[in-house]
Amino acid sequence: MSEPRKVAQQAAMQIAAGGSAGFVEVCLMHPLDLVKTRLQLQTRGASLDPQFYNGVVDCLKKMYRHESFLSYWKGVVPPILAETPKRAVKFFTFEQYKKVFLFGSPTPTPVTFSLAGLSAGITEAILVNPFEVVKVSLQANKGKAPSTWSMTRQIVRENGLWGFNKGMTATIARNGAFNMVYFGFYHSAKNYLPESQDPALEFFRKLLLGFVSGTMASCFNIPFDVAKSRIQGPQPASGIKYRSTVATMRIVVAEEGWRALYKGLVPKVMRLGPGGAVMLLVYEHAYAYLQDRFPL
Repeated sequence: MSEPRKVAQQAAMQIAAGGSAGFVEVCLMHPLDLVKTRLQLQTRGASLDPQFYNGVVDCLKKMYRHESFLSYWKGVVPPILAETPKRAVKFFTFEQYKKVFLFGSPTPTPVTFSLAGLSAGITEAILVNPFEVVKVSLQANKGKAPSTWSMTRQIVRENGLWGFNKGMTATIARNGAFNMVYFGFYHSAKNYLPESQDPALEFFRKLLLGFVSGTMASCFNIPFDVAKSRIQGPQPASGIKYRSTVATMRIVVAEEGWRALYKGLVPKVMRLGPGGAVMLLVYEHAYAYLQDRFPL
């Protein structure tokens, strides 16, 4: 097989494995992403709202009572449409960026993994931001949710095509920070912890590393996530309040205290802790299967 064909086949396998990982993770974890967004969009003045949420369980109960069980998957179509190619792009570009950040080392170092993760996160953020705008708009709706297409048309009607770039800087900061920690810790720690010959123990070793990586990355990037939700979500009737990432974070701290930058942390960790583990496991198993099925 010629070298260009080998490179193309390897890239196709990485993209297919990454897309599979994204699809599985979204379908399993979307309800917790929805809860996270609802909690992040709440402001102090909203406490008089009968649908004000006092935590993850309270949010799930009230959504079930007022909006039905299927409401847990509100806004799931944009992530499915976005996450499958998004994860494909993330894992593929991560593998490519690793080659860029070797800095003369024969093998990847923790710095290599971290910088490759940061770069992959920035790349996926640019591609996925329009879908994030639609998703947050759908998730913020507490009534009968409009269709994805209806919400898309509404955004274009109110803000033009430029509306899909809303919160781009916050999305870049959020995804870049998350993937820097996520890939940096997972691959560095995996190289230090000995691989087990027992398939079950090896499975749980990777599961634990993926869970810790997703949890650490979630704690690190959530202030940017809160800013992103505020910018992309409904603005006050008086006008646009949340504009840039840093300005939004300042407003949140000034009006609600610094802890408000960590709103939605519990459902985020509940989603991206196990979700991060699921993603890496699905990717690695799918990639290994494809390598066996289509040897280079």
